[in-house]
Amino acid sequence: MRAVRVPATSANLGPGFDALGLAVSLYCDVTMTLSEDDHFYYHGTDSSGQANRDLPDTPDNLIHEGFRKVYESLGKDAPSVTFEVRNAIPLARGLGSSSAALVAGAALADKHLGEPLGRTGVFQLAARLEGHPDNVAPAVFGGFTLSAGYRANEADPMMYLCEYLPLPEDWQLVFAVPDFELLTSESRSVLPEAYSRSDVVFTSSRTALWSLAVAQNKPELLRVASQDVLHEPYREKLIPNLASCRQQLWDAGALAVYLSGAGPTLAAICLGEVMTTQCEVIMRQFVGEAGVVLNLRASEGYQYI
Repeated sequence: MRAVRVPATSANLGPGFDALGLAVSLYCDVTMTLSEDDHFYYHGTDSSGQANRDLPDTPDNLIHEGFRKVYESLGKDAPSVTFEVRNAIPLARGLGSSSAALVAGAALADKHLGEPLGRTGVFQLAARLEGHPDNVAPAVFGGFTLSAGYRANEADPMMYLCEYLPLPEDWQLVFAVPDFELLTSESRSVLPEAYSRSDVVFTSSRTALWSLAVAQNKPELLRVASQDVLHEPYREKLIPNLASCRQQLWDAGALAVYLSGAGPTLAAICLGEVMTTQCEVIMRQFVGEAGVVLNLRASEGYQYI
């Protein structure tokens, strides 16, 4: 029997579309045992922390997919396994639940094989499966991550660079999680096919500022660094009252306000108890009685438990 703990992740951080991410202290725990047939037993919680619906016992899931792909990449046949999943990451809310599942399966396969891929190999494989590295990177390496895809030659498979930094300890992460799902595919469908030069310049400058803010612990840069024109203006119509809540958070002094991943979760970064409490009050009004506000810290990447 082997087990792994994978953190939730918050991606994009405003302008860092498919590039920036954070690992946060909310987890998916997966236990693996060899068995005669593949099984999948899921126990989760919804956004309010209550017991969530169980997912069906079928090998057609992302954890099994990540597990099998490791074996396939090494030219081996995957054994039949049973996964017992205890998940606190809300599904389809912009907190990296799908990336956590892929990373969990890949990490458990790698561990069972004696870690031939290592952490870097797990990252490469899971990022290719996900199609973008912004959630996978912090799930693997932890902290604040900046990732970029590249091909050494045109015919080569996509490879990914990732650099990661610890988030300053006094930066408080607050998440408003509404009580409805928003699939990434739906959230991406509203985005334009092309952007203006001014939008590209706006975005590149703010993505660079994010990295400097973390590396030099300069929270005063975050208000500008977290501004976005690539995806958030187009996704606002999918999330009721998002714009007004964002403005209230800015008025309360939040350092950064951004849509977590594809949404619908809204994130804020705060300093100090007073600012954090004020932002929590605003966020509770935004999500209503059925949603939840999470006060979290940065997390390390996946760990075997």
